[in-house]
Amino acid sequence: MTDDLEGISVFLAVAEARNFRLAGERLGVTRSAVSQALQRLEDRLGVALIQRTTRSVSLTEAGEAFFDAVRPSIRQVKDAMQMVREMQARPSGLLRLTVSSIAESFLSGTLLAGFMEACPDVKLDITITDDEFDIVEAGFDAGVRLGEVIEQDMIAIPVSKPQRQCAAASPGYLARRGRPRHPRDLQNHACIGWRPRPDTAPYRWEFTENGRDFDVAVDPAVTTNDMGMMIRMACAGAGITFGMVETFQPYIEGGDLMPLLEDFCPPFPGFHLYYPRRQRQPLKLRALVDHIGRSRRR
Repeated sequence: MTDDLEGISVFLAVAEARNFRLAGERLGVTRSAVSQALQRLEDRLGVALIQRTTRSVSLTEAGEAFFDAVRPSIRQVKDAMQMVREMQARPSGLLRLTVSSIAESFLSGTLLAGFMEACPDVKLDITITDDEFDIVEAGFDAGVRLGEVIEQDMIAIPVSKPQRQCAAASPGYLARRGRPRHPRDLQNHACIGWRPRPDTAPYRWEFTENGRDFDVAVDPAVTTNDMGMMIRMACAGAGITFGMVETFQPYIEGGDLMPLLEDFCPPFPGFHLYYPRRQRQPLKLRALVDHIGRSRRR
């Protein structure tokens, strides 16, 4: 029975990663150990589950059926085992988070530093990315995104105040080129835009006028996937950029940037920590959720 459960766990890791080495890294064992455990499971079942070639790993028809059948059950078993461990345990283990690059208040470190002090046995693994993907499939415990882009089947709790965007430029640039009075004036300015990946179009700048939302497809003179680069270019006088007021605030207060078009940028719901609905959440995640709740009540 123990060998079967071990073999099934190895099979699930290979099926999810489609790679023996990556599966081994996830399980903390060698590639050879993964291959041997999988071979023993296939021998006991009398059927091939994985199709191996020198270039790829894929599931056989039997493997696909087995994967669909056992994956939910193994999750339930793991949740049950975790529940028993946690009855007398402190929060511990690796907590994997994926966080938007513009979640400034969450990434400032204050909230997370307080959590680490309160739960010293929890280790954080934080991936900063603006890609949208299934956090459960990717192996993350939770994510931080703007509330408007979180799937409806997730639990979401606020981790920031309402947010607001604005355009911004340096005093030097505005002295040379003038100040836009309406978003349509941006077509006559050098703009510094953002896109998440090279294969996507630049982000369309979003505004509201008389209760109506609209966007402007600026033609950026500079496009990048890094907000820090956008700010540095704007501070140097290269053009007008667009982003969260919270991100620009230190540069506005220091006189390096001036906010623009604020009348067309009303506030909207801010960033949320989100995670899947489960009958019982891991203790390490519940501890973070409780810590966020206490921090927001102060």
